[in-house]
Amino acid sequence: MKYQILAKDGRAKRAVLETVHGTVQTPVFMNVGTVGAIKGAVSTDDLREIGTQVELSNTYHLHVRTGDETIRELGGLHKFMNWDRPILTDSGGFQVFSLAGLRKIKEEGVYFNSHIDGHKIFMGPEESIRIQSNLGSTIAMAFDECAPHPCTREYMENSVARTTRWLARCKVEMERLNDLPDTVNREQLLFGINQGGTFEDIRVAHAEAIRAMDCDGYAIGGLAVGESHEEMYHILDVTVPHLPEDKPVYLMGVGTPANILESVDRGVDFFDCVYPSRNGRHGHVYTSFGKLNLFNEKYAKDLRPIEEGCRCPACRSYSRAYIRHLLKAKEMLGMRLCVLHNLYFYNTLMTEIRDAIENRRYAEYKERKLAGLNGKSGETDGAAEQG
Repeated sequence: MKYQILAKDGRAKRAVLETVHGTVQTPVFMNVGTVGAIKGAVSTDDLREIGTQVELSNTYHLHVRTGDETIRELGGLHKFMNWDRPILTDSGGFQVFSLAGLRKIKEEGVYFNSHIDGHKIFMGPEESIRIQSNLGSTIAMAFDECAPHPCTREYMENSVARTTRWLARCKVEMERLNDLPDTVNREQLLFGINQGGTFEDIRVAHAEAIRAMDCDGYAIGGLAVGESHEEMYHILDVTVPHLPEDKPVYLMGVGTPANILESVDRGVDFFDCVYPSRNGRHGHVYTSFGKLNLFNEKYAKDLRPIEEGCRCPACRSYSRAYIRHLLKAKEMLGMRLCVLHNLYFYNTLMTEIRDAIENRRYAEYKERKLAGLNGKSGETDGAAEQG
């Protein structure tokens, strides 16, 4: 791995990350394909066409269906899904949070009941890393606990201390696996995860602790789980300076275009979120002038593309009226076109962000972009419609 900062504008950084599966230009938005596919009938050929750099899949979900050992036998996740660019796999740790009613946390790991058929599963640091090694992803995430929000200080301190111990175990297991001759990807990278909720001192102390463990990159987890945007930005303000500047910083599960713009300004360069694909499947599409709900009647005879000037597959060929017709008729093509547009919008946003940082005009760009997204730019084409 080689991570190089090419330009800085304030705390915003423009960098490149060289990996065994290709180079990533950052800041970057990772398109989320939880089970090895983007929901909405989007293929990996589509992902290449719309400028996707990194695809993100989930360790837990691929483990329970189809099974990481089967995927290993088939050559690893890249070969399985026909994707030749970087893949990041989440560790399964978020399921500790999201499947709260189905799990029990212990020092050795977490005992789950599968959300599919209820069968018992155990996953600890070693198991998570072994699953991710079987998948052969470019970047593996350390196994952690995303503590609930809110929670007591005592709970958070115990949770973070355990997450630190789990990271040490993840490092040992990854080093062991990467030394084996038959490992799918012997150049697999490991990102550690900072936790601590909205407790500033716990966040900072944990950042310092995992920084000393010399991971390939660092993520900030446990945000966008119920706290306000202001609280999230404050935690980034106090935490990011305690992570190494010469390593990638990834804000997990965030977020909206506005979240990304604000977080880049605080030194973050990796993002992922299900919003663009989830919203697209419900007919909600992003534009530079706000979000449109294509189910609204006013688009029934609107022959314009979703956004004038957009070069995504939807906007190049189809009108708002036609896409609305597909959505109303429950035709999969309608959802697919909306998802493609939204992912293209996010990927293009990141290109604009990188250009703005390189040209040392990020503050001006951010202000103008936020004004447009909030419907305050003077433009009226669907401005700030929340549907």
